[in-house]
Amino acid sequence: MSDETDKVLDSVIKSQAQNLELMEKLFAVAQPGAVYGEPVASGEYTVITASEILVAAGSGYGVGGGTGGETLEEETAVEGEEDEGTGFGGGGAGGGVSVGRPVATINIGPNGVQVQPVVDVTKIGLAFFTTIGAMLMMLSRMRRASGG
Repeated sequence: MSDETDKVLDSVIKSQAQNLELMEKLFAVAQPGAVYGEPVASGEYTVITASEILVAAGSGYGVGGGTGGETLEEETAVEGEEDEGTGFGGGGAGGGVSVGRPVATINIGPNGVQVQPVVDVTKIGLAFFTTIGAMLMMLSRMRRASGG
């Protein structure tokens, strides 16, 4: 292998190791302790909250190499020599973690265990108005398409 190829491979391995480290840190957040809150006891009742967690990650690399089928430019070419090379376009990764709002409460008491959802009125309202807007837009397009 050429020195250039060795450098490219070293860069790729280093980037992959860094990306793996990032992924491990992101997914370490998504542990049960992040989803379930500490139990709160009051008398015979205990309440535990459950929250939503979103972990997203992605990575990519650019590597190329090989021998070209065309000869080098006439000024720099040695007769019969072909263009050879490798390249590393770099690598990158990104990710994020969102430890969100509570989505349910787990209530433990003398009558057993009950799981009650936490209703987010804002999300429901946004979904409602988005749906109404989409329906009105589609009705408007249908009227224009039918000529009415």
